[in-house]
Amino acid sequence: MTTEGTVILDGTGVKRALTRIAHEILEKNKGVKGLVLVGIRTGGVHLAHELAARLSEIEGEKVPVGAVDITLYRDDIKGHAEHLPVGKTEIPFTLEGQNVVLVDDVLYTGRTIRAAMDALMDHGRPTSIQLAVLVDRGHRELPIRADFVGRNVPTSRTENIQVMFDAANKPTDVVLQK
Repeated sequence: MTTEGTVILDGTGVKRALTRIAHEILEKNKGVKGLVLVGIRTGGVHLAHELAARLSEIEGEKVPVGAVDITLYRDDIKGHAEHLPVGKTEIPFTLEGQNVVLVDDVLYTGRTIRAAMDALMDHGRPTSIQLAVLVDRGHRELPIRADFVGRNVPTSRTENIQVMFDAANKPTDVVLQK
């Protein structure tokens, strides 16, 4: 799938960024013991599965992966929640005492991450929540920062960054749209 814009990360670049993030996660957490990944629907879920595969390759142990839908936690839907499609939150493991790596594709204002943390806390109290994003584009409205970043891409507010996925939900490109 292609879209108009400038490719800022091609498939190879995305793979390299995810591999680097996986190594950084392992270094910070001293392995995968007590580690779980939770992706934010939808792009973050696909990236969480990619990261879990890399972590398993490196450590030889499976890392649990869950998915969180933030629709009902967003702060911009007051009065409109009944019209929004709600996805499924699937966290088939306890968060109690776990180090959770929250995964998303693009970090922008920080509001999505705040909503995701609220949703996670409704499912338990993890030891820590760390944030991994493929792209950080700046423009924070909340004091949130990523622990693991594939690429920092300064943008204007009128630009958009989109992570493209193939039919198998594998990331193919990161595109800057003006």
